[in-house]
Amino acid sequence: MVRGVLGLAIVVSLIPLTIIRTADNAESKMTFNKLTPDEERVILRKGTERPFTGKYLKNSGEGTYVCKQCDAPLYRSSDKFESGCGWPAFDDEIPGAVKRTPDADGVRTEITCARCGGHLGHIFEGEGLTSKNVRHCVNSISLDFVPVTEKVTTEKAYFAGGCFWGTEHFLKEVAGVISTSVGYMGGHTSDPTYQDVCDKGTGHAEVVEIVYDPDKTSFEDLARLFFEIHDPTQKDRQGPDIGDQYRSAIFYVDDGQKSIAEKLIRILEDKGYDVVTELTRADTFWKAEDYHQDYYERTGGSPYCHAYQKRF
Repeated sequence: MVRGVLGLAIVVSLIPLTIIRTADNAESKMTFNKLTPDEERVILRKGTERPFTGKYLKNSGEGTYVCKQCDAPLYRSSDKFESGCGWPAFDDEIPGAVKRTPDADGVRTEITCARCGGHLGHIFEGEGLTSKNVRHCVNSISLDFVPVTEKVTTEKAYFAGGCFWGTEHFLKEVAGVISTSVGYMGGHTSDPTYQDVCDKGTGHAEVVEIVYDPDKTSFEDLARLFFEIHDPTQKDRQGPDIGDQYRSAIFYVDDGQKSIAEKLIRILEDKGYDVVTELTRADTFWKAEDYHQDYYERTGGSPYCHAYQKRF
């Protein structure tokens, strides 16, 4: 496969709004909360609230901090600490919830919500304030707080359906998906690189890891879409991409996911599809290189071997 060169990503946000992106007959929605002018200044235009004024600076309650714009879970209260900097500080994030982007000046690193791209603040390392030696400096105005009595839960799913660029492109837009990452799974080598996998000696498949809110979407919803955005009858290939790294596979995390996948495959087979999708227990997910993450959003391109086709 020939991989493209990264381009510039341009993000446009309109508030309030419901973003609807449609590919062929596939409709997926990401709904944003209405923001106040002050919230827009920080979250959309990367501003900063005044120090020692934020709502959650002194909050010591147990619970989860979520994105003000899209409600994605970002931080656990157990990772919050007093840094004296004037803004809420955390030394860890919920896995996959936060993205890091170097500022244009090359000095600081911005942190944004992985789900919607909303500005959170900046991240600093090497200060020695906690054992993790990391400080997420976050604007209170970018957050909401969900008390522990209203517990936020997340679940994971792993899908392989050809080039992981296209698979991620479609699945990340499902309402309820918190974050996505592309990487490798199902092989026999540790910490593989993209070149290792392309050399066809590792046994790994190109996989998308989905972190989702089970109260807003389900594994079955995600699996149904997975079967409709790639051709599950193609063995060890997808479109022009040939090799076992492009195989169709679901790496299930528990027997419930396996049963749902088996049910959907039976439905497709009853409809006449010769499904070759493999069902394999999930093992270690090796995250791919940064330039593969959110590829089409970064480059402005569109999938070349994935397209929506209604099958259910």
